[in-house]
Amino acid sequence: MLCTFDDIRNKEIINIKSGVKMGYADDVEFDTCTAKICRLVIFGRAKLFGLLGREDDFTVCWSDIEIIGEDAILVSCDMPVRTKKSGGGLKNLFK
Repeated sequence: MLCTFDDIRNKEIINIKSGVKMGYADDVEFDTCTAKICRLVIFGRAKLFGLLGREDDFTVCWSDIEIIGEDAILVSCDMPVRTKKSGGGLKNLFK
């Protein structure tokens, strides 16, 4: 099965260990040397409609993906790895 990034972005990511809907893939991280995808990035939730920035983003390692189905991506990980965003708070309000 061939997928484009647009196809992956429209699939909901669900953790099969906890049953939690994690969100949708907003970005990918890949290794430029090997041209392989390393992680899916899920952006944090918007605070006050995005006026106060967002919560921290988190990533899902490509090796944690169990199944990429027609409607969802099932992952098996204990807790998503949180990544810090650059900036935040009121700084994003005036950009």
